[in-house]
Amino acid sequence: MLITIPHMGNVYLAAKALFDGIDVPYVIPEPNNKESLQKGSLYSPEEMCLPFKLMMGNYMQSIEKGADTILITGSCGPCRYGEYCELQIKILSKLGHDLDFIVLDAPGEIGMDEFLRRLGKIFKASSKSRAEKLLAIKRAFRVMDSIEKLEAKAHYLAGYEINKGDCKRILRQCKKDAFGCDNPVEMLRVIKEYLKKINAVPVDKTKNPIKLSIIGEIYTVIEPYSNLNIEDKLMDYGVSTKRLLTPSWWYRDIVLKPLKLNSPGLRRASKEYLPLYIGGHGRECIGEAVLAHKEGMDGAIQIFPLGCMPEIVTKAILPSIQRDKNFPIMSLIVDEMTGEAGFMTRIEAFLDMIKSQKKTN
Repeated sequence: MLITIPHMGNVYLAAKALFDGIDVPYVIPEPNNKESLQKGSLYSPEEMCLPFKLMMGNYMQSIEKGADTILITGSCGPCRYGEYCELQIKILSKLGHDLDFIVLDAPGEIGMDEFLRRLGKIFKASSKSRAEKLLAIKRAFRVMDSIEKLEAKAHYLAGYEINKGDCKRILRQCKKDAFGCDNPVEMLRVIKEYLKKINAVPVDKTKNPIKLSIIGEIYTVIEPYSNLNIEDKLMDYGVSTKRLLTPSWWYRDIVLKPLKLNSPGLRRASKEYLPLYIGGHGRECIGEAVLAHKEGMDGAIQIFPLGCMPEIVTKAILPSIQRDKNFPIMSLIVDEMTGEAGFMTRIEAFLDMIKSQKKTN
């Protein structure tokens, strides 16, 4: 077995920590870039959304390095993502690639026995003891949680930092150094050191930066290349940002959903505008917009791929929230044809509008 995963934000760090911890051979594809998008688009149906095409590009790059097993998570309600694996298996098979797809659907959807059977495919390739495997899982989740805390801190402090670029530099270097580690213990130590560094960044608390909430479809929100690195660009503009959707949030939400204990704050916040689940993270998007207003954010940016049904529905609802609460919200739709110049022009105009509004207030 030579296992690989598609890129999705910081998931690659947690996956690396897990595979190193259980001593299973793996391939981490190159970070998403123009080449991976071109490769993925070449073998994808034209009407499929951007995440599908980027994932296909990740697979093709990993297959070139010998990968024979692909680990991917399952869907969230009536969303095309649930059919990704079936279509991707057929496409790759037609291209002559015999791969084993391990699809980790939510236990509530496929049953705990089937979930453990699928998970067991990974661990059968490991010679580690059961205790060591459980410890590796625990450490992988700690890696994910720690890097997310660092990322959230860096994105928010960017609006208050005295030396422009400190937060961005620390975050980038942390990810680079963490990926260079060959065991999860060392990776956790590295991230812990960078958490100390980010907490020591000189800040000016008298500043009143623009504060934005990043909302929308989970893949395009957390995968930097798919959203043209919007969070990094906002850091350059001295904007503080917050983002609720993260891989660890997704995991906790899936685990607690059967008990109806998942994201109670979001469900309450969305009740007035969207009381039902419509697939993907549409309801969460509405709840995030309402909560962002309550928390005193200056606005929100919704990001989603072209053709995403749940987010198309939420895009139609968000103007009501904007009107009712006098809360600026901008929607950005991305696909392989999205141009950076036009993308940034819209963001700059949105920031100028918020600055004018803040001065008026």
